[in-house]
Amino acid sequence: MEETPRGEEGDEGLVEATLTYLAKSIVEHPDDVEVSSAPGDGDLTIYRLRVNPEDMGRIIGRSGRTARAIRQVTRAAAAKAGVHVLIEIVE
Repeated sequence: MEETPRGEEGDEGLVEATLTYLAKSIVEHPDDVEVSSAPGDGDLTIYRLRVNPEDMGRIIGRSGRTARAIRQVTRAAAAKAGVHVLIEIVE
């Protein structure tokens, strides 16, 4: 089995696709889901998730459980891609 290189540009596409898919699966206005990325300190990439204001409750969930789950799954995809990410949910 061949080892795949880590931390390449295409790997971050996996993270963005995962975050977008999760968010669009939860909200009632999937066309309003926007994911943007910006470099952070060192090798960290910051992903910002924007949704329709009516969907904020769905994304955050009761006591933040849904937001925590979205972050965990996205970080798992990032770990597989060999990158470090921070997920921000912004209004």
